[in-house]
Amino acid sequence: MKKYFKDVSAIVWKDTLSEFRTREMLISMFMLAVLILIIFIFSIHLGKVKAIDVAPGVLWIAIIFAGTIGLNRSFLNEKENDCIFGIMSMPIDRSAIYFGKMTGNFIFMTIMEIFIFPVFIVFFNLPIQNIPGIVLITFLGTLGFTACGTLLSAMSAASAKLRYMLPVLLYPLILPVVIAAVQSTGALLYGKQIADIMSWLKLLIAFDIIFISVSFLIFEYTLEE
Repeated sequence: MKKYFKDVSAIVWKDTLSEFRTREMLISMFMLAVLILIIFIFSIHLGKVKAIDVAPGVLWIAIIFAGTIGLNRSFLNEKENDCIFGIMSMPIDRSAIYFGKMTGNFIFMTIMEIFIFPVFIVFFNLPIQNIPGIVLITFLGTLGFTACGTLLSAMSAASAKLRYMLPVLLYPLILPVVIAAVQSTGALLYGKQIADIMSWLKLLIAFDIIFISVSFLIFEYTLEE
């Protein structure tokens, strides 16, 4: 087990070090998320529509679209540079590659979200409340997104025909996670407590477990393809 975690950590460290040398992906994700927020701010008539009514949906649209950029690059860099063959030839469990990549994607998205939230709150002029609850929902929503997205990123990178199909494959699958995250975030912004959104919270946790379990089981065959 110690070796397994060491292998996962090695993958995470490699991806993190590579990204922080250029910061290309993080900057792209952040700029796209901000652009989406700005577009919605200027397209919504806030005199007729309450900002708090549309804010949760806008936030998660920005997170999902920006996160897709990171997922798309996750295995594409390895494929373009033929690094994936080097990783596959290493004496490590294939599932360790999955968890390493998923953890790296989760870290990058979390960093992006840390910078996006202040911009989101300022743009929509929202009250700062229920921060622990919103952090929990964001954690679970991001976990489900990266768990499913990392697997599909590996699939799309493995085939030239599927290379640009990641959003088409990913968005229908993560719809339950997005709906639960949007509903939960909206309820918390309105001042409700965690106890009031337990049904959505359970749905998020259930789908996180399903996505991680299924990806763990079939990731090895995805790489072989």
